[in-house]
Amino acid sequence: MNWFDSHCHLQEYLNKGILEDVLIRAEKNKVIRMTAVGTSPDDWLIYQSLSRQYKETIFYTAGLHPCYVNNNFKKEIEQMEDFFESNSPPVAVGEVGLDYFHLPNDKSLADQIIRMQKMAFSQQVAVALKFDLPLIVHSRGAFEDCMKILELAQANWGKVLFHCFSEGEKEMQKLKDRGGRASFTGMLTYKKNDFVRNAMKLQGLENIILETDSPYLSPVPKRGKQNEPSNLAIIGEYTARLFGVEIKDVAHWSFLNTNTFYGLEPTGKA
Repeated sequence: MNWFDSHCHLQEYLNKGILEDVLIRAEKNKVIRMTAVGTSPDDWLIYQSLSRQYKETIFYTAGLHPCYVNNNFKKEIEQMEDFFESNSPPVAVGEVGLDYFHLPNDKSLADQIIRMQKMAFSQQVAVALKFDLPLIVHSRGAFEDCMKILELAQANWGKVLFHCFSEGEKEMQKLKDRGGRASFTGMLTYKKNDFVRNAMKLQGLENIILETDSPYLSPVPKRGKQNEPSNLAIIGEYTARLFGVEIKDVAHWSFLNTNTFYGLEPTGKA
């Protein structure tokens, strides 16, 4: 019974000198694969290096997170494309999208940032189409605008994944109708998040993809502590109770779906 953490951020562990310990704990909890998700030029090269060092364990993506979009975004996206043409390419474009939660209070400045985010998002959807790669979408307070941009850009919906899904059934149905999917974090375990749990149920067990988004969003009972990939097993166990199935069924579908999404060959038994 193996797990694949579809979305995590490893740079903080590396900087603290504890990455090896984090990976050992992950393996002990049967989390044998993970995707280190790029957010800016500051981590793309780091994650590429880790993917080379830990083959078949760490995979990586490259994307310009909306919160890191600035006046230099066009040049940075051009730099990002070099990674997809390298001999150790990312497995997806991401995380990219829109974030309206962290906008400044100044409306004029906020509007300017939103315009840049939208342009950067559209260009990165085009990169995913150019290289025929999956697309990891970050959407915070911006679901409808994200959907509009994906439609205008004629995204390949079968390769679109809304990560850390924090919407409800209405939004999930819109995503399903287009052939897109969502991945779910430890937010599932938070008491007030019935709407997220209902969205997961609507997507269905056979379409499930799980993530930790570590070092953020630790699941209960570890909420408030730094998250890490080993905690994916806790999220999986909670998901099994939610669906009323055995944990091995959740492991099977999440492991299979994550490998399929990233275009990877499964390894070992899930």
